[in-house]
Amino acid sequence: MEMDALSEVLRSVRLTGAIFLRAEFTEPWGFRAREASSAAALLAPGTEHLVPFHFVSEGEASVDVEGCEPVELEAGDLVVLPRGDAHVLKNGAVAAPVDSSVLLPEILKRNVVSERGGGGGPVTRFICGYVGFDHHAAKVFLSGLPPVFKVAVCHDPTGAWISNAIAHLASESESTRPGSRALLAKLAEALFIEALRRHMAELPPAQNGWLAAARDPAIGAALAAMHREPARAWTVAELARSAGVSRTIFSERFAGLLGQTPMAYLGQWRLQLGARHLQSGNEGVMQIALDVGYESESAFNRAFKRHFGVPPARFRRRQREGGHSAE
Repeated sequence: MEMDALSEVLRSVRLTGAIFLRAEFTEPWGFRAREASSAAALLAPGTEHLVPFHFVSEGEASVDVEGCEPVELEAGDLVVLPRGDAHVLKNGAVAAPVDSSVLLPEILKRNVVSERGGGGGPVTRFICGYVGFDHHAAKVFLSGLPPVFKVAVCHDPTGAWISNAIAHLASESESTRPGSRALLAKLAEALFIEALRRHMAELPPAQNGWLAAARDPAIGAALAAMHREPARAWTVAELARSAGVSRTIFSERFAGLLGQTPMAYLGQWRLQLGARHLQSGNEGVMQIALDVGYESESAFNRAFKRHFGVPPARFRRRQREGGHSAE
């Protein structure tokens, strides 16, 4: 089976999804959302990076992010904010958008909050959710994404499953049946992955960044191989063979898309995996070093300290004492 870089990365990262708001508003209306990081500790404890999204199932809306052109939305559009920037979601002229943080206490009490209101004009129905990542995942495949982007997820026959899922959500959000929270979380993750897939397919040919690299047949194959077997003693020549191109072409194309050499990328990913093991596991530093592809504990220690500023043992103590996030 042909390897798929996006699937391989998603297999190796920890996602935390949630759908927290189902809304029906009549024009004019507007919500102001603060930076997602301000609510991360409450919405998803232990998650270091939140990516909010909004799906419009009926009507129209727009999203304003400072420094970006407004993004106009219609039914079937999903808008994603990869950096978790503050933004305004609205329809019509609103003098003072409602601060969405006022909904936070209610969101924390139940699975999905249902809200209605507005000025009496045309109706917009939408859902809001987020996907959370650890810092390691955000550093990899969220790099290169714009502050805000939208995809049309229900405008073709392949989007029928999303329409059906949203219809199911409408009933499930009011349900007290066991498993509702888990079902909604998986739906949020599925919506986000579908957004990434469609955004990847729509990227212009000259685009760079991780998704553009994963879409490239040669570089995508090499990325998939590296993420599938990060501890393997890869060489540039082996990766070029897995990509089906010459070493020179492979190296040039990889650097053009990702801004670094294949070995530098692999080394950073190994260190991110090592940091995750240190945060969440109990293995010794020597075992972690071997598991992520280092031949010795001392080599891992040196590389880790160069990248994170502290040796692995001290990094682990800091994390368990509630210290700094991995950078």
